Amino acid sequence: MLRPLLSRSCQCHRGSRLSPEGGRKSRGGFVLDLARGVDSWAMKRMQAILIALMLFVLPALGQEWARVGLEKSPRHAEWVQLKHGERTVWAFLVYPEVKNKAAAVVVIHEITGLTDWARSVADQLAAQGYIAIAPDLLSGMGPKGGKTSDFPDADAAREAVAKLDPDQVTADLNAAADYVKKLPAANGKLAVAGFCWGGGQSFLFATNRKDLSAAFVFYGPPPRDVRGITAPVYGFYGGDDARIDATIPDTREAMKKAGKKYDVVIYDGAGHGFMRAGEDPGNTVEGNKKARGAAWERWVGVLKGL
Repeated sequence: MLRPLLSRSCQCHRGSRLSPEGGRKSRGGFVLDLARGVDSWAMKRMQAILIALMLFVLPALGQEWARVGLEKSPRHAEWVQLKHGERTVWAFLVYPEVKNKAAAVVVIHEITGLTDWARSVADQLAAQGYIAIAPDLLSGMGPKGGKTSDFPDADAAREAVAKLDPDQVTADLNAAADYVKKLPAANGKLAVAGFCWGGGQSFLFATNRKDLSAAFVFYGPPPRDVRGITAPVYGFYGGDDARIDATIPDTREAMKKAGKKYDVVIYDGAGHGFMRAGEDPGNTVEGNKKARGAAWERWVGVLKGL
């Protein structure tokens, strides 16, 4: 009595399967369902991989708009190596397309290192007729002795910048200033500009460098001692940046007492980092965009008067 039951059972498993409705499916239907299941699993796995790749790549592409602008620039740009002591500093150098020799500007990056946006600032200065050099102050400090572009993300670069030796930073900036000032296409005039952390470094550099024609401080903190400053200092601050703005009154008093020029403009409705945010297509704060335009016009105007 068992043999016919086993036979029917084996035939059922070999030739068909029960459908969700309780009926039977053909062998082909079972194979099709199995293939669909494999396809579904493969699709989910592919989606997971794509999401992981996007999470990994997005930080690097956060300034894609700046990179695109650099790639479209008609101006000559190059990476140069600045050597001083035992250090080698990479710097991004951009030349203007002009007939006569030009003034030079040292561009100091934000706390996230020499990003595409910081390099684009150098290119935009060159578009206005100035030789611009932007040293990567994280040179040799990245993974395997690399620079900013070798850090895995902005947070890692930020942490490394915060640990930089102040004397090393000053020496790197001096190397950049010496290099650009001696270029055959340079006219000998030199200015420095920095943003965020770089704004503070620009202010500090003005206390150490006596041949500066001007120092431009974009929302950066002041140095402890301003007495060594010989160049006029121009400050650019966001009205919604209380952390930095709170330093302005005492800085004004200190600069006045020391007999130094400190020309400040505070842009209402703008936050910290408005020069970068004002260019970012993803910016949602109108005050940043307006401040960026006004500050850029002011900056170029001062440069033209050097």
